[in-house]
Amino acid sequence: MTTLHQPQARTSIQDYLDGEQATEVKHEYLAGEVVAMGGASDRHGLIAGSLHAALLPAARRKGCQLFMADMKVRVDHDGESYFYYPDLLLSCQPDDKESAYYRCHPCLLVEVLSPATERIDTREKLLAYRLLPSLREYLLLRQDRVQADLYQLGDEGRWQHQVFTQPHELLALRCLDVAVSLRDVYADVPELLT
Repeated sequence: MTTLHQPQARTSIQDYLDGEQATEVKHEYLAGEVVAMGGASDRHGLIAGSLHAALLPAARRKGCQLFMADMKVRVDHDGESYFYYPDLLLSCQPDDKESAYYRCHPCLLVEVLSPATERIDTREKLLAYRLLPSLREYLLLRQDRVQADLYQLGDEGRWQHQVFTQPHELLALRCLDVAVSLRDVYADVPELLT
């Protein structure tokens, strides 16, 4: 037997943004559809926090803004808008302040993968984020093992993908002209470094 689903009414961007200020549960916005997000594990928070701490001095030196977890990124494509909550968002454009609640021109976006988000982060967000003309780097960090997948926009305009799995390896992040070792990123989850 086939079940017919009634199409849900599309939520306007303004209703979504207003709703996010009135709730404790974060939601992403996908072309009119509002999707609730799950909570994060301790490893997730520790890994994101370590990277934030490592990058913050360089972000300040360059006059960039580095946000952790609560700043949305807005992606506009083919007349539709999408709002995501990356784990870290780096914006270096002084005029990227259209809203106090989202940014449109990030240079670097970071996601810490979890079993529930891995497919979305490695497919949907990978494609959506690369639509942003300002984006130069997208970094995916695993929380079940030491592994970083770094996507960087090369000088010739093509995206390059590198995988790092050794604690001594350095992530050379061009947006900030800084290199961070995986050992530093995973410092607060030492069981993964052994």
